[in-house]
Amino acid sequence: MKMVKKYAGVMLCAAVSLSLAACGPQESSSEKTSSKGSELVVWEDKEKSIGIKDAVAEFEKEHDVKVKVVEKPYAQQIEDLRMDGPAGTGPDVLTMPGDQIGTAVTEGLIKELNVEKDVQSLYTDASIQSQKVDQKLYGLPKAVETTVLFYNKDLISEDELPQTLEEWYDYSKKTADGSKFGFLALFDQIYYAQSVMGGYGGYIFGKDKDGNDDPSDLGINNEGAVKGAELIQKFYQDGLFPAGIVGEQGINVLESLFTEGKAAAIISGPWNVEAFSKAGIDYGITKLPKLENGKNMSSFIGVKSYNVSAFSKHAELAQELAVFLANEKNSKKRYEQTKEVPAVQSLASDTAIMKSEAARAVTEQSRFSEQTPNIPEMNEIWTPADSALQTIATGKADPKKALDQAAEMAKGQMKAKHSGT
Repeated sequence: MKMVKKYAGVMLCAAVSLSLAACGPQESSSEKTSSKGSELVVWEDKEKSIGIKDAVAEFEKEHDVKVKVVEKPYAQQIEDLRMDGPAGTGPDVLTMPGDQIGTAVTEGLIKELNVEKDVQSLYTDASIQSQKVDQKLYGLPKAVETTVLFYNKDLISEDELPQTLEEWYDYSKKTADGSKFGFLALFDQIYYAQSVMGGYGGYIFGKDKDGNDDPSDLGINNEGAVKGAELIQKFYQDGLFPAGIVGEQGINVLESLFTEGKAAAIISGPWNVEAFSKAGIDYGITKLPKLENGKNMSSFIGVKSYNVSAFSKHAELAQELAVFLANEKNSKKRYEQTKEVPAVQSLASDTAIMKSEAARAVTEQSRFSEQTPNIPEMNEIWTPADSALQTIATGKADPKKALDQAAEMAKGQMKAKHSGT
């Protein structure tokens, strides 16, 4: 999914003239010897391998191994691992969204990592927590993202930007004429709608006494969620959102309206920075607006990570590679090539990164964001919640009734598919 707090820096062993092995689990001499001449396979995100090219070359030289990098859409890599891992054709290191960690662990697809606490502490709290299940670590974060507000400077200046969602509603009432629009968002999807519903007190899962997601406490239909959904419905009912941005093609319609100069502002993410730039749009980026209750719109933090396949024949070496790729130096290099905001705390104050308007917006919005739940039960939330929001957007259902039905469906699916819930 395009589906994002300070950022942290991993200590480089090279900086203190130690071998990389000191950053991770210690290998015996025989294990180190046996790794020579080995080949590791890394599944990297599409069009992102350029970001680790230098790091891979350095790792190969230091360890006398070969590293083959294969690009695959990161959200689909776990699905491919289910087939390729047992067949022996899968990766040693892969990259995946933080919300898939729980499912991957439950299915035995990724290995627990033995990484020192001082290394873990160098990442942002939210990003490193996204890699944990039952307090055990299964990955290292390499990038974070949140939704932010893009606005067309040819249509609205920074000084004119409404500061609340309700003010954006009023602005859209004045500017939307059926072919041009003010503010647009994919509010028929929980990934985006939670920004409103969460700001009014809605939530996906509550927390247990240890701070873990509690699937028995579902908040997608509580009073705050319903209030947020009622506000969302107004944008559709009053013709401020075109009918085309509801459903599977909604994201294409929304992005096209923005790149064609027909929408003053949209909610999207840093994944569109390059595309909007290529489209020639003179755009600005800022955090999401506030709500009338004074709270800032929330958002999900998306975390991309490096994880070690449970099927890897060189698991310790693969872990060393994951640690190396995600360290401070290589995270900064990766940012320079890909513009994906690193999950390293110290880089939050790096002037070379923070001069980027997109990086600043993601960093600021992260203050109001929540971790995307990574427990397997989250898989049972997306479809019922999105279906409910689409009926709300199209006016086919009352917000409370639709969300109540979504909650009941989600509870039923969790009970049927996840034992102990």
